[in-house]
Amino acid sequence: MICALPRAFNLTADARDLKINLGGDAMLLQTSQGQSGTAHVVVLGNEKGGSGKSTTALHVAVALLKAGQRVATIDLDSRQQSFTRYINNRRDWARRTGLDLEVPVHRCISLGETMQIADNESSELEHFLAAVSAVERTFDFIVVDTPGSDSYLMRLAHSMADTLVTPINDSFLDFDVLGTVDAANYSVTGESHYAVMVRDARRKRRQLDGASTDWIVVRNRLSMLGSRNKQLVADGLKELSLRLGFRSIDGFAERVVYREFFPRGLTALDDLNEETLGTRPSMGHVTAREEVMGLLRQLKLPLDERGRRRAASRAEWFAQVDKPLEVHDILEA
Repeated sequence: MICALPRAFNLTADARDLKINLGGDAMLLQTSQGQSGTAHVVVLGNEKGGSGKSTTALHVAVALLKAGQRVATIDLDSRQQSFTRYINNRRDWARRTGLDLEVPVHRCISLGETMQIADNESSELEHFLAAVSAVERTFDFIVVDTPGSDSYLMRLAHSMADTLVTPINDSFLDFDVLGTVDAANYSVTGESHYAVMVRDARRKRRQLDGASTDWIVVRNRLSMLGSRNKQLVADGLKELSLRLGFRSIDGFAERVVYREFFPRGLTALDDLNEETLGTRPSMGHVTAREEVMGLLRQLKLPLDERGRRRAASRAEWFAQVDKPLEVHDILEA
């Protein structure tokens, strides 16, 4: 399936304008991304921490890298830096073991530290724009992880998103950042602070360049057993999605393996064996990979065909690297 990206604009220039206003079968969707000449921006956002933003962000980035895409990542949570540490752990483990683990080009944006809010925002904007401008024309994707709190940079990133992924834990406590419900029948009664902010950011983006943001709410820490709460949350998200225009999809179940990945920077998409894990993989690792692949299929991220060819060439090279050269290989080279 081929589809053209709806946008052709300069990310950094539009970000400055936003600053003023703010005051199916394939795992990824193929597109002719070269028409726009700018990277597709994937933002992980939720004002509540502990929802799996950093875990989801790295899995998305690694999936794109494995598909041959050129991926840059940006961490806006300069205090917690979970995304940054996850990537550093991955780089360190690859260096220590000699494993071929894909690692994105990464930047962590520092917060302003002066007593003046305006000066801090100006400094943060310049650092953010410098990070984006360095990669927007030479990379296919930029994956941005945002802090679990409202901030100037978090709002700016939301306004720049082509795809906005909002992970939430499968409970009404997390649902509350999106909407409120009636205590008697659990019907949706209103929209919460984060949902209002996202709607405002999407509107500003549409006014600026006519592009729309694909907003996806991902249900994480799903119980593997059916329950009344699980069904009620699903019903509430379905009702709220009609108001706010997002897609609700299932994400990661509550599994220990996702926590075990962090120290070594691993993902469920890596070649998991005793060398990478330090132990034999279990059925939980296999199921986790299936979950991640299912999530990525539903995200429908645009995949550049040139990246597909790069991935295929790399796979062929690895398949042939241990085989002796034939005469025709040398002559053709």
